[in-house]
Amino acid sequence: MGYVMFDNDEILENVWANEEIAKKFFEIEVRILSVRNFRDLFEKLLLLIEEKFGIPHVWISIISENDVSHLIKALESSHVLKERLNLVKKSVFLDLIEDEGTPTLVNENLSPFYRLLPENKKYFAKSLAVVPLVLDGDLIGSLNLGDYSGFRFQPNIDTFFLSQLSVKISICLSNVAAREKLMYLATRDPLTRLFNRREMEDMLTREFSRSTRYGTHLALLFIDCDDFKMVNDSYGHNCGDSLLQYVADQIMKIIRRDDVAFRFAGDEFVIILPNQTSKEALKVSERLQSFFQQHSMKFGENSIPVSISSGIASTEDPEVKSPDTLLNKADERLYEAKKQKASGLQNKKK
Repeated sequence: MGYVMFDNDEILENVWANEEIAKKFFEIEVRILSVRNFRDLFEKLLLLIEEKFGIPHVWISIISENDVSHLIKALESSHVLKERLNLVKKSVFLDLIEDEGTPTLVNENLSPFYRLLPENKKYFAKSLAVVPLVLDGDLIGSLNLGDYSGFRFQPNIDTFFLSQLSVKISICLSNVAAREKLMYLATRDPLTRLFNRREMEDMLTREFSRSTRYGTHLALLFIDCDDFKMVNDSYGHNCGDSLLQYVADQIMKIIRRDDVAFRFAGDEFVIILPNQTSKEALKVSERLQSFFQQHSMKFGENSIPVSISSGIASTEDPEVKSPDTLLNKADERLYEAKKQKASGLQNKKK
């Protein structure tokens, strides 16, 4: 029987190196396990991997066909991640990795993997590690590591630590997804998917405080659906629900990215418009009015006319001294607008 002789110093060096790697991965794990949202999770993950292991290129690829639009939106809102995120087709992704559950290491023929790079990015890496990301059992993308050394991610080296990292990230993703779902349910109106009244009150307080502190404008648009009871009585409550969803969807398409829409109550909606004057809020109201006048809602074989009334208030008004007075002033003007509209209809009938 033959014997293989090992250098004790080499064995000890390898053990020490593995302990150091394990320690770094543990530190990363501890830092990410407490994160409560997708954006912070990936920000911390990328920055910690760069810091702990000195890897020059770390980025995220997300499979575009997955139902993870909420995740993509969260990542795109981050300045850190904006340039480190790439959407790829599932067919492209599966063509590159050998096993959905195992990290892929490559240091030759890297050009096919350039499809994982963020748009307009050119990383001159000589070896890559593609670590699968799994959310609730579904492959959603990968964490990608690129190094200038061709020896860093050789296909024949052990991927134990990277596999463990993949598992830990997947656990974190599931935890964050559960938290975000609870947060979503707590802050959203279940029918229209707009923010609810409680969120409106909190945001209005924050935006009013910001407006006061920095001397910027703040406008509010209070919207009510005309003849909503008649729609419910004539076509049923399912039609009424569809109308509310239709109005909410169109509001979201028409308002600016910085504006925020809420379902206040029943058939009433509120739009908070930061850095906007009453004149600018009026333009938003006119665009909404014009759209609904030209586009009725299809419900089965019926075409349901949609009409809205609105009231506008802003911090330009000397009577507005608080978030409550801003909201109440818009509500008063909504009431006046509906009264004038009703009076106009009666005069037409005469």
